[in-house]
Amino acid sequence: MPDYSYEIRYGRLMGKIICGVDEVGRGPLAGPVVAAAVILPPDFPEALCIKIKDSKKMSASAREKIVGPLKEHCLFAIAEASVEEIDRLNILWATMLAMQRAVAFLQTTIDIALIDGNRAPQLHCEAVPVVKGDDKSLSIAAASIIAKVCRDDLMKKLAERFPFYGWDHNAGYGTSEHIEALARHGVTECHRASFAPVRAAARKH
Repeated sequence: MPDYSYEIRYGRLMGKIICGVDEVGRGPLAGPVVAAAVILPPDFPEALCIKIKDSKKMSASAREKIVGPLKEHCLFAIAEASVEEIDRLNILWATMLAMQRAVAFLQTTIDIALIDGNRAPQLHCEAVPVVKGDDKSLSIAAASIIAKVCRDDLMKKLAERFPFYGWDHNAGYGTSEHIEALARHGVTECHRASFAPVRAAARKH
């Protein structure tokens, strides 16, 4: 379960401003990659802490229930890197770009950014990668929830424009339904042209 261990290690109790950063959407065949940066204030409710987990270990309904109170009590920012940026930069560097934007959008001075994963983007503050950080740090786990709910909502809206691919429930990931729809209906402007299954479908249409 995530806790404040990493935040405390890097100075939370001494007044350091620490944000957690996580992204959602590296693996899908369609849609942007979305990052969130979150600062949990000193008076963040303990009752909320015990409900925060790695977003991947929560049901969609559990994420939906907590995201409103979470946003109400923390300082957060959300950013994305577009499909065009993913195809131009590759998914790793597009992810770093989304994270940089999310931290910049906080518009406050940050001492330490705790970044989920084994790589960290270049920031104007110290950036500390934390492997499996969404299962260790409350700030990162909170960011994972906000980013996940935001991206899922975005993909549901895109599904209204492109109803054949199941994005309202598969979030753009390469499920068998999605792959079959690519073969039948072809590639959309929301698909990542640099990803192999999308390239393969484009060649057939």
